[in-house]
Amino acid sequence: MAEPPEYNETFLREVDDNLRRDQLEGFAKKYGWLIGTAVVLFLLASGGFIYWQNYKQQRAEKQVEQLTEIFRNISTGNSAGAAQQIQPLTESGSKGVRATALFTRAALALEKNDAKSATEIYRNIAGDSSLPQPYRDAALLRQTALEFDTLQPQQIVSRLSPLAKPGSPWFGSAGEMTAMALIKQGQKDQAAQLFVAIARDKSVPDTIRARAVQIAGSLGVDASGAFTPAQ
Repeated sequence: MAEPPEYNETFLREVDDNLRRDQLEGFAKKYGWLIGTAVVLFLLASGGFIYWQNYKQQRAEKQVEQLTEIFRNISTGNSAGAAQQIQPLTESGSKGVRATALFTRAALALEKNDAKSATEIYRNIAGDSSLPQPYRDAALLRQTALEFDTLQPQQIVSRLSPLAKPGSPWFGSAGEMTAMALIKQGQKDQAAQLFVAIARDKSVPDTIRARAVQIAGSLGVDASGAFTPAQ
């Protein structure tokens, strides 16, 4: 005689529950140590990460203090030994500290009329993809300014083309060098229009804008109406 459906359903539920419990117990016995180890490793890794982040922050703060002291010494004319003091900071794990230290080394080299070393430092900064783009762009500008007389005009135009555009924070300096390179190429009309654009851009420092008006005038283009000092 067949069993009532209610009994079958209850029996199946009990079997299913027991099976699940046995599976969980078996899984715990077989893999419990692995889970425990994973949890411990996760906690150690998390703690290590937090410690490392805190350590890096404290180290960066100390390095910033060292930079400040070096700058203070340089500003008071006590630059003796500054290049040696700055050297360890050029290998800092902090990108800002490292870039600032490298720029300082280049400036110290220029102070000693060592343009070759300064140019090489700027070249290395500009080519370092691990550094933020603003540092790289600034280094490229300074490198180009130092190499300006030795580069072919087209090299200058091509190198600075991403920066010599209205809206770029480097438009004034990059645009000025690009326009001068265009003059060397005989493209005076194009150079004059670029100087006019520089004179019109109020984000460009007034000294560069005023100079742009003068050079544009020497090229036969009156840019005085484009220049009103920024407030």
